[in-house]
Amino acid sequence: MANHSTTSSHSRFQQHHFVDAEQQFDAAKMGMWVFLVTEILMFGGLFAAYIVYRLWYPELFVLASEELNTLWGGVNTLVLIGSSLTVAMAIKSAQLNQKRNIAINLGITLALAAIFMVIKYFEYTHKFHLGIFPGEFYTFEGIDHPKANVFFSLYYLMTGLHGIHVTIGMGLMIWLLVRSTKGHFGEEYYTPIEMTGLYWHLVDIIWIFLFPLFYLID
Repeated sequence: MANHSTTSSHSRFQQHHFVDAEQQFDAAKMGMWVFLVTEILMFGGLFAAYIVYRLWYPELFVLASEELNTLWGGVNTLVLIGSSLTVAMAIKSAQLNQKRNIAINLGITLALAAIFMVIKYFEYTHKFHLGIFPGEFYTFEGIDHPKANVFFSLYYLMTGLHGIHVTIGMGLMIWLLVRSTKGHFGEEYYTPIEMTGLYWHLVDIIWIFLFPLFYLID
């Protein structure tokens, strides 16, 4: 079975500035890992801020987390885990040259990402209706703590940034889906799918940390 790392140097997918397809794939993967490290550093700073504030206001975090919907947070966790599975299946389909299955799995991944964002939309709008806003815009009176806005500022910042990454991933999935319907991917070349898959797995992992840190405190 052929794959991107053993493709002939005459492949139409190989850029002229690479010696062969293997070097091109290795460069793409190295670039993606460097990018993912910068993403981890960015979220790492936010997680550090979370730890500091939770140590300062432990009772606040317990009270405030009760205003989050654990059920929908759990559903979203399952949705993202499922989407990681389907994007992995899309990569496997490409390796096996199952071009129809590539599009099917990318489409399912995109649909699951959309479900995640719809759930977040309803979560956010419900909180806005109650007056649960970040920072100085916080007006909710259901939590008896003077720093209640601190928890929700972190919540909106970290889940909102994660949501932006999900939206970017959806854009990439649409791009891949369009290309896959045109037959651009198969056992000879599937680097964009694999690189996007790496990105999507990071998005999934970040949420797996966010869910217990905000929703399962008690």
